[in-house]
Amino acid sequence: MATTEKFTAMNIAIENGRVIDPANNLDSSTNIYIQDGKIIHVGCNAPSGFNADKTIDASDKTVCPGIVDMSARLRDPGQSQKGTIKTETAAAAAAGITTICCPPDTSPVIDTPSVVELIKSRQESTRMAKIVPLAAMTKKLEGQNISSMASLKNAGCVGVSDGRKPIASSLVLRRAMQYAATYDLKVFLSPFDPWLSENGCAHEGKISTRFGLPALPEATETAAIARDLALVEQSGIKVHFNQLSTRQGAKLIAMGQKDGQKVTADVSAHQLFFTEDDLCGFDSSYHVRPPFRTNDDREGLREALKSDVISAICSDHQPHEPDAKIGPFPTTEPGISAIETLLPLVLRLVDEGVLELNTAIKKITAAPAEILEIDAGTLSVGTAADVCVFDPDIEWTLTADEMLSMGKNTPLLNTTLKGRATHTIVDGRLVFER
Repeated sequence: MATTEKFTAMNIAIENGRVIDPANNLDSSTNIYIQDGKIIHVGCNAPSGFNADKTIDASDKTVCPGIVDMSARLRDPGQSQKGTIKTETAAAAAAGITTICCPPDTSPVIDTPSVVELIKSRQESTRMAKIVPLAAMTKKLEGQNISSMASLKNAGCVGVSDGRKPIASSLVLRRAMQYAATYDLKVFLSPFDPWLSENGCAHEGKISTRFGLPALPEATETAAIARDLALVEQSGIKVHFNQLSTRQGAKLIAMGQKDGQKVTADVSAHQLFFTEDDLCGFDSSYHVRPPFRTNDDREGLREALKSDVISAICSDHQPHEPDAKIGPFPTTEPGISAIETLLPLVLRLVDEGVLELNTAIKKITAAPAEILEIDAGTLSVGTAADVCVFDPDIEWTLTADEMLSMGKNTPLLNTTLKGRATHTIVDGRLVFER
């Protein structure tokens, strides 16, 4: 496999693949032609005068829009021991991901245009996956003073977020929501009530009770959603809920949607497979927040995906250095290095009959692009040529040596996965080829 640090846009022909573009209701065996960084034609015959610099034979492969990851922490700026924009966007490119939404809890926090410019500069120097940042709702994410949202929007932020540091004051949150609405900024919220958590590390249930682990009850999520929905109803703003983990949380979102509230939600891919039962071995790679919950919660999340209550699936990528995962389970840092396993886990949902392939691809392309309100997640003629080519049938083993992310912290290490990106194109540039 290879990633390319120096590359230019080329005339590219992708031939003989199964092209799936949910944004255009396309599922057909056809070709895609790319020129000057744009998609210029989708069809069996090349446009007149087109000469390919590179032809990709996509026989027995699937061609789809570049994957849009709703939430991935790149650890840059501020935590280069865990990851950098260079390493994590390279890992994203190897996984077919062309656009990454970056939460604001970097160091320094994304609460000034200068931090946005720093991230842009580092991304442009790597020229791998694109980064769309979220701005902090409050300065330094301290939950007190509202950030300068207008200047942050002008700098390129696509929304505002609490960055997993919930705002204690409902009044401050309401005012921040209203201020965001003034600038037509969507609010991204992590439904978590830390005042109910008591520094918990596991779902409050049979496993935490049996092993004496500090618990995180279901109410840490549902109480936060209930409060936030009450404020949304009053303000009428657009809100997206990040990384649901409970059936009841999904039910609350469904009720808000039924009542006409402008709310959407996503779920991290690993929450659709693991449960509290996986914590029995005290393996810190299973330490995540929100925690893995019950089998019923997992099934509830899958049902919410099917019904479109949950619109998108994200990686919730959180790379860590080895020391962060060493020690007693409660003392380790939560999070999974998940960017390189997003696609195969989504494809596993197809194999297990949870989603049709077209729907699954929509959950990681068109749907997140629509939520973020960005021009991505489509193969429409004239749009930026962000494309993922993947082999849906190839089986491979995830090993630490092959992972491009600096973080090797994943419970899927040394397991066999099915489906893998073979080519990734960003703005007409072949940034990854396996």
